[in-house]
Amino acid sequence: MAAVLIQNVSKVFHLYRRPSDRIFELLPFGSRRAHADFWALRDVSVAVPRGEILGIVGPNGSGKSTLLQLVCGILRPTQGRVVTQGRVAALLELGAGFNPEFTGRENVYMNGEIMGLSPAQVQSAFPRIAAFAEIGEFIDRPVKEYSSGMYVRLAFATAIHVEPEILIVDEALAVGDAIFANRCIQKFEELKEKKVTVLFVSHDLGLVKRLAHRAILMLGGRIEAEGSPRDVVNRYVGLVVERQKRGPDEEGRNGLTSSFRHGDGASEIARVELLNAEGEPATTVMSGDRVTVRVTARFRRQVSDPIVGILIRNRLGIDLFGTNTRLEQRELGEFHAGDQLEVEFRFECLLAQQECTLTAATQYFDGSSQDWLDDVLSFRVVDPRGAAGVASFRTDIQCRKVTAS
Repeated sequence: MAAVLIQNVSKVFHLYRRPSDRIFELLPFGSRRAHADFWALRDVSVAVPRGEILGIVGPNGSGKSTLLQLVCGILRPTQGRVVTQGRVAALLELGAGFNPEFTGRENVYMNGEIMGLSPAQVQSAFPRIAAFAEIGEFIDRPVKEYSSGMYVRLAFATAIHVEPEILIVDEALAVGDAIFANRCIQKFEELKEKKVTVLFVSHDLGLVKRLAHRAILMLGGRIEAEGSPRDVVNRYVGLVVERQKRGPDEEGRNGLTSSFRHGDGASEIARVELLNAEGEPATTVMSGDRVTVRVTARFRRQVSDPIVGILIRNRLGIDLFGTNTRLEQRELGEFHAGDQLEVEFRFECLLAQQECTLTAATQYFDGSSQDWLDDVLSFRVVDPRGAAGVASFRTDIQCRKVTAS
C-alpha cells in the first residue's frame, strides 16, 4: 500500500467580506449566503509509494500548501480522502509547530512527544538535533528571540531526527543559508537511502530535479502534469513562468524533438547541432576540447533584436552552463518573415565526465520566448583525468617543500 494516498480530494474555503457575515449566516432568519466559495483543490488524486520523494511545484495560490496540510491532518478535505501509513513529521510555514514562549529545548521535547516519542527517545535524539541545528546557547532561549534562519534550522533538525516514516516540507529550506541548505540536501540523500517517504514543495526547480524521484505540477488547484522531475519542471517553465499560450502546430516542428517546447512562434528553431573540435557533428566530446553549438532559426514575422541562447544540463536536469547573444553583447538586428539566422556558440567544454542535454531558444529582449526547445540534443562528455564534480578546470599546480626552521 502507498505511504500516502490522496483520492479525489477537493477543498473549499468560505470567503467572507467582513467578520460579521459569519454571524449573519448562522442566524435563523438569514436567507442569503454571505460567503463566496474558493476551491483551493479540485479532484486531486496521487499515490506516493513508500520510500519515494515527491516534488510539488507550481505558482503561488495553486494549492500546494493546502495539499500538504491535508496530508498532515491540519485540514480536512471537503471531498475525497487522504490516507497515510506511518509517522508523519512536518516542516510547514515559518512559525508553525513551535511555541514562541518556549525555549528551543522545550519545543524539541514537546514536538517529539507530539510525534509519539517517549521522553527517553527525545533525550537520546537531542544531541544530534542540537548538533545539526548549530544554534549554540540559543537552544535554551525562547524561540521568539530566534532569527528566521535559526528557527528553520531547529525545526528541520527536529523533524528529521524523530525518525519519521513520512516527511512533509513546505518551502522552509529557502530561509536557511547556503551551508545549511547543503547540509539539508545531504540529509535528504540519507532519507532516500532509508526509504523515508518525502513530499516537499519548492520553488527551487534545480532542487526538485536533484532530489525528487517524481514531481507534480499544480495549477488552479488541480494536477496539471505528473512524471519525471525534469519533464514536469520543463513544463512548469513553459506553461507558468513564460505565461505564453502554445500554438497547435508547435510540437515536433522540423523533425526536432524536445522534452518540452513553447513560445509564440515569431521565430522557429530549424536546426541545432553540436560540433566537436574538428567541426564535425558529435554526440561525444572530450573535456577541455573547443566545441561549437550551432543554432539555425527561421522567422515567421518581423522581429527586432532577437536573442538566441543555449543551456547545458546534466542528467539530473541541473543547469551547468547557459549563455545567449545578449549576455555576450552581440546585437542581431532586424529580421523579417522568411529571414534565416545562424548563430554559433564556441567555447571550451570544461565539464567533467557525465551525460548532458542541450536546450536552445530564441527570445525577445525581455526574455519571453519565441521558440524554446528543452533537451533537444543529448551528448556525453569524456574526461580521461577523472576529475570529481561537474566541472573539470584546467589547473596549474605549484609545489615547494618548506623545511622546518
